[in-house]
Amino acid sequence: MPELPEVETTCRGIAPYIQGQTITQVQVRDARLRWPVADNLAAILTGLAVSSVTRRGKYILLNTLSGTLLVHLGMSGSLRIVTRVQQPGKHDHVDLVFGEDTVLRFNDPRRFGAMVWTDQPINGHVLLKDLGPEPLLADFNGDLLYTLSRQRKIPVKSFIMDSHIVVGVGNIYANESLYMAGILPTRRAGNIAWARYEKLAECIREVLQDAIGQGGTTLRNFVNETGKPGYFKQQLRVYGRAGLPCVACGQALTEVRLANRTTVFCRNCQR
Repeated sequence: MPELPEVETTCRGIAPYIQGQTITQVQVRDARLRWPVADNLAAILTGLAVSSVTRRGKYILLNTLSGTLLVHLGMSGSLRIVTRVQQPGKHDHVDLVFGEDTVLRFNDPRRFGAMVWTDQPINGHVLLKDLGPEPLLADFNGDLLYTLSRQRKIPVKSFIMDSHIVVGVGNIYANESLYMAGILPTRRAGNIAWARYEKLAECIREVLQDAIGQGGTTLRNFVNETGKPGYFKQQLRVYGRAGLPCVACGQALTEVRLANRTTVFCRNCQR
């Protein structure tokens, strides 16, 4: 599933090609996404200019003066820039055409993604209004995590993956952040001290920023017929390394299932 850095890189990849450009055509080949694409989406969008491309959590927002198109990549979706001559594939469900020859193509093999239009204030939309703060902005910090964690008995890994607490900390980056902060992912969220949450907030921000920074080298993938961001090839310290030596102490890393998610940690370095 694309996580926040992949979604942020998608925003940065497509923005130069569509920001300030007018939608001249919309082609929906398969409306059967997580929520059916509106029958009148083409009528709504045609003639509108995209004023900005932004992100809220894992939602990509194509903002216009008349409203916003919310795009979610689901578990397998991608957006890429192609031209009209590039024929759509089996899972290319929606095209937004800009000008004469620029096409923003939505591909989603599993169809868990979404394209939802709203002409209402975006922050009050049902899909966004209950989301927690963005982890890269100033209102996300250790104070917030500490306050929200009191009396919480769930594992801290599940706690930071809750989008009502903070958005965009998916499984891969939760593993990496907790390792960097030296916190055992199975510890109860309510039993962790304020100073350790300060450290964890810093680590979450650093891990995500590093991944986004490395994503900058993949932006060219958004302008070919098969390009997808994928997961960045950064050096992951724990995720995917179960049984291998910890990069800090050399002890074999442990893997468990936590809330049905792969969880990898070092019993020696994390407590």
